[in-house]
Amino acid sequence: MRTAGLFLLLTGILANGQELHWENGYDQSLEFKCPAGQSISYIKMFPCITNKPSQHDDRMWEFGCKNTFDSGADCFLSPYVNDSDQTFTYECPPHHIIRGMSSYHSNKHEDCRWQFYCCRSSGQCTANCEWTTDVNCFDEFFHWTVPNQNYLVGAESYHENKHENRRWKYKYCSKVQC
Repeated sequence: MRTAGLFLLLTGILANGQELHWENGYDQSLEFKCPAGQSISYIKMFPCITNKPSQHDDRMWEFGCKNTFDSGADCFLSPYVNDSDQTFTYECPPHHIIRGMSSYHSNKHEDCRWQFYCCRSSGQCTANCEWTTDVNCFDEFFHWTVPNQNYLVGAESYHENKHENRRWKYKYCSKVQC
């Protein structure tokens, strides 16, 4: 039943002229970085759903980008923020915004280790930050969009072995001159 629902959802998306463009395949690493001067504007995740509830696989991801930075943004890739099966909360340093995400999938744990690509433009700061509630349920497709006039700065996630999946929260802020 769940597979049929996902099929109908994807069929509806394709019928509306929106093309899906996944950044990775199942059991593959994810390496996504918005073009220079941009940051993540939306995140989509598609879980692998099988007919056997105990059989799980990795997830596929899609991202959108929006103009964010002036020329000459200072960027870096974080170290891994978690080990497999572990909870994490990661925030870019103050006044940095997330430009990309990277993960390495472990078949043994059916989970990923995560890194974040953070950038900052001189003279621009972040303010009025908020955390979302959970943006997804286990084993469900999700699409989360950064609210208008805001920018993604952090992520929090926990893994549950029963579902071999993660639930996600995101932190976003407005951008101000400083």
